[in-house]
Amino acid sequence: MEYLKVEEEGDQREPVSPTGQFLNSEALSLCILGVLELGVPLSFDESQVDSLVKEVFLPTNPRFSSIMVGDENGEKQWKRVEVKIKDHIKTPIFPSGLSPKIYDKYIDDYISDIAIEKLPVTQPLWQIHMINYPTSNSNAASTLIFKFHHSIGDGFSLIGVLLSCLQRADDPSLPLTFPSVPLSSTNKDDMSHHSNGLFKNVSRIFSVVTNTVSDFYWSIMKSSLLEDDISPIRSGISGVEFRSVSVATMTFSLDHIKRIKSKIGATLNDVLTGIIFLGTRLYMEENCEGSSKANSTALVLLNTREFRGYVSIKEMIKPDSKSPWGNNFAFLHVPLPKLTDDDSNSYSNPLEFVWKTREIINAKKRSLGVFLTGRLLQVLKKLRGPEAAARYIHGTLKNVSMGITNLMGPVEPVTLDDHPVTGLYFMVVGAPHSLVATIMSYNGKLRIAIGAEKGLIDAQKLKSCIENAFLTVLKAACDDT
Repeated sequence: MEYLKVEEEGDQREPVSPTGQFLNSEALSLCILGVLELGVPLSFDESQVDSLVKEVFLPTNPRFSSIMVGDENGEKQWKRVEVKIKDHIKTPIFPSGLSPKIYDKYIDDYISDIAIEKLPVTQPLWQIHMINYPTSNSNAASTLIFKFHHSIGDGFSLIGVLLSCLQRADDPSLPLTFPSVPLSSTNKDDMSHHSNGLFKNVSRIFSVVTNTVSDFYWSIMKSSLLEDDISPIRSGISGVEFRSVSVATMTFSLDHIKRIKSKIGATLNDVLTGIIFLGTRLYMEENCEGSSKANSTALVLLNTREFRGYVSIKEMIKPDSKSPWGNNFAFLHVPLPKLTDDDSNSYSNPLEFVWKTREIINAKKRSLGVFLTGRLLQVLKKLRGPEAAARYIHGTLKNVSMGITNLMGPVEPVTLDDHPVTGLYFMVVGAPHSLVATIMSYNGKLRIAIGAEKGLIDAQKLKSCIENAFLTVLKAACDDT
């Protein structure tokens, strides 16, 4: 992505973080879409929109009033500018009097269009899209889409900004509450069995060393030489990030997911990732027999903050925050388990498939490969500049089949200036692979959104396969009690 040259001295400027520079470069430009589905039509007039943006949104972080500029050495800085709010507010016009189902298609096409449009470099890197048409998704009467450039912050930070603008529906004076973040079973295991002796510690250290060497080597190879197989979920074409995407979303009960979680002793993320993987493999097999055995890898994003629960934006931007603002994430290369030769074994025992996914993810977590990859990017930036590091990340994204990321949403219903929020999800756009899946919890539900390359992936069919995988896994968990 282009950026402006520094022309004046003495202005308010702050350095852009290394990751922020990587994510806004000639090689790579990622954005995040935050989608709020509202239960009533938008009733904001122009003055109300100006007031909300000026008094609620802009004060959350100076990045929303800054543009990215660069010097002759390629180093980038945030420069404060005057924000012309009307330049950032978009209100599309669709034909009137249509059914919600038809408006679903209009909005999906609209999201596809804004996903590949570049944000103007002469303005702060965000937009708000106000869509005042009903959809069948969450019985929404209107939709707000917030588009942020990823260089401003990761999903945790940016969706946190949206959440800071919301109020509890039952009592606006009370703070929003979020699902708790439990310790992993592995951590508890290590603490409770710490006294079991030297052998266990030596075994654990050996496992970490082995996994680290393997993962770091594999990460380098996957980012440079080794690509996933071409398949029904990966076109492998150059410039896939500039192709249109189809969007589909689905909603599952959080209680149902917790039931599966309890049955197999996994985390919620393990269960959801396993269900997405199983649905994806079934989709591949339906589209091309034998393709479910293709070598396919997902990049699973991890929040690397010391404290992963949500805090206020004011707390995030403190210098010593344990949950800091910015881009604090890492990738795990997670191969999709393959369906067995007769296919029926994995499908008739879907819990085994989800368990296998859990084991792969846990093995990846018992590794320092992510830390070493971060060090490698620092070395690349120092020796060859930020563009070289950005090209390395681009290769990491390009050579896999899909990406998966997740965020927590409020436990209770919320409103935006007396507009009830009936649905909440997000998308990551601009990544050079054919498929992205995002997960977000809200009000006892889990929303999975998929962004699929148009012309390659049938998003509605993939959605159906993931829903069928969920029902199969849930049935197995309920029957096997």
